[in-house]
Amino acid sequence: MDPVDLGTIKTVAIQEVWRREADDFTPWLASNLSYLSDKLDMELTADKTEAPIGDFSADIVARDLSTNRIVIVENQYGQSDHRHLGQIITYAAGKGASAVVWVAENIRPEHRIAIDLLNRGMKSVLQFYAVEASVIQIDNSRPAFTLDVICAPDEEENLPPTGGVGLPERYQKYLTFFQGLLDELNRRHFTRARKAQPQNWYTFTSENSNVFTYGFSFAQHRRVRAEVYIDSGRADMNKQLFDLLFAQKGAIETAMGTALEWERLDERRASRIAVYRPGSIDAPTEELQEIQTWAIVNLERFKSVFPAEINNAWTFIQAEAPGEGPD
Repeated sequence: MDPVDLGTIKTVAIQEVWRREADDFTPWLASNLSYLSDKLDMELTADKTEAPIGDFSADIVARDLSTNRIVIVENQYGQSDHRHLGQIITYAAGKGASAVVWVAENIRPEHRIAIDLLNRGMKSVLQFYAVEASVIQIDNSRPAFTLDVICAPDEEENLPPTGGVGLPERYQKYLTFFQGLLDELNRRHFTRARKAQPQNWYTFTSENSNVFTYGFSFAQHRRVRAEVYIDSGRADMNKQLFDLLFAQKGAIETAMGTALEWERLDERRASRIAVYRPGSIDAPTEELQEIQTWAIVNLERFKSVFPAEINNAWTFIQAEAPGEGPD
């Protein structure tokens, strides 16, 4: 048998790749939260970096689009320390976060015990994750970034109050439907999210989630909705983006292969472009399967048509008002 030529894996200090934590690593991680999303079963998008909280600042304030929860991400080089343990609690309180992710190259055993204790005592209001980050190489290959979840809340979710008799039937129906939807969308590489929630909607990250997201929901009047949701954080820019897209209505609907509902939502900050069909979570199983198939078809259509259209319009808006909009 011919000898097998195997490479040698070595660990590289993160500082060798990103020299400065605040100026180099934090911005990179904020732009690449998919690494954490994959590990934590979340749909994370960054709202702000170095976010002020009194005299302090949190590394990353993010949002889990699947639950609309605020998530604090605090990172540090080297070993975890007491100072950062105090910081993550302070930042969570200051931002009203529902989850905190502590990223370090090494989580000390004492801090693992502390995080587990916090999860047992505070799981109804705040969840804690401890994650070890590392960079590896095989021989002289390009460095690869990896994450290992060391501490996490119990698998049991904080579900709506049920009086101790289990998850209500309606919530269970939502959970079952969206788990099936996520499983198929994950298989199709539409999303990395893997864990559904007992709720009537789900939001998915996009090519630029700071400007728009995809979504599916059980809406009012026994209808279901697939959508592109425009929210850059500024009402004036959202409406300008919507108007530029609406000016291309004919071409966009032709590319989509269907008519769309163009909802400018003047009373709100955001705007929506959607497609609807009749449907309810109380429908028979066969109809729910049809709704799921319909949702997948239309979400994939949105993803194939809108990123380029939005990118072109957003580039124009930013050129008109340089430095005013989010990246």
